[in-house]
Amino acid sequence: MSSSLIELALIAAIAVFVGWRLYTTLGSDSGPPEGRTRSQAPATPKTEGRPTEEGRSGLRPAFTGPAAAGLEAIHAADPSFHPKEFLQGARGAYEMLASAFARGDRETLKPWLDTDVWEAWDAAIAEREATGREAPQLLRIRHSEIDDASLTGTMARVTVRFEAELGDGDMTRKSEEFWTFMRDVDSDDPNWLLDDVDIAN
Repeated sequence: MSSSLIELALIAAIAVFVGWRLYTTLGSDSGPPEGRTRSQAPATPKTEGRPTEEGRSGLRPAFTGPAAAGLEAIHAADPSFHPKEFLQGARGAYEMLASAFARGDRETLKPWLDTDVWEAWDAAIAEREATGREAPQLLRIRHSEIDDASLTGTMARVTVRFEAELGDGDMTRKSEEFWTFMRDVDSDDPNWLLDDVDIAN
C-alpha cells in the first residue's frame, strides 16, 4: 500500500473516532425516547434525562432519612431513580398542578392525576365555579422534602411534604400538604401520577 493511501486510511479512522466520541458525549438530535404524550406543561417527576454524577460514576445514590428503605427498594427496581432528581421534578409538578387547580384548568390537570384525586379536584373546581369563589394562588414553595417511599410489587410510591405560601385575597397564608406520587417501575412511561393529597397536621 502506498504512503498516500496509508495516510488517507489514518485520516478516515481518526475522523470516525472523533465523530463517535462527539455522538456519545452530546447525544443525537432526536432527543431521549418519550413515553406517553400528556401535556406541554413543565415535567412531572421523572428519572430520565442526562446521567447524574452518581450514574456516570456507577455509584449508588445515598439513601437517608425515614424514607431510606423505600427509596433504596425503588432504586433497586429502577436504577434510573434518584431521590434528588425526583424531588426537583416533584417541585415542578407541585407548581404546575397547584397553579392549574387555582385556574380551574381541568385539561392540564386530568392527565397527571390518579382517578380519586381527579374526581375530588374536579368537584372542588365545580363548587368554586358555582359559587364564584376564587381559589388561593400559589406564591412560592418554602420547603419540600421526601417524607415516605415504598415499593409494592412494581408500584412505587413517594410522598413529598410541601410547605408553600399562598395568596388568598389580600391575605397570605401557609400551606402544608403531603403529595404522594406513584409509578409502575416496569412501565416505559417515565411520568409519575399524583396518587394522594393529605393536609399536614
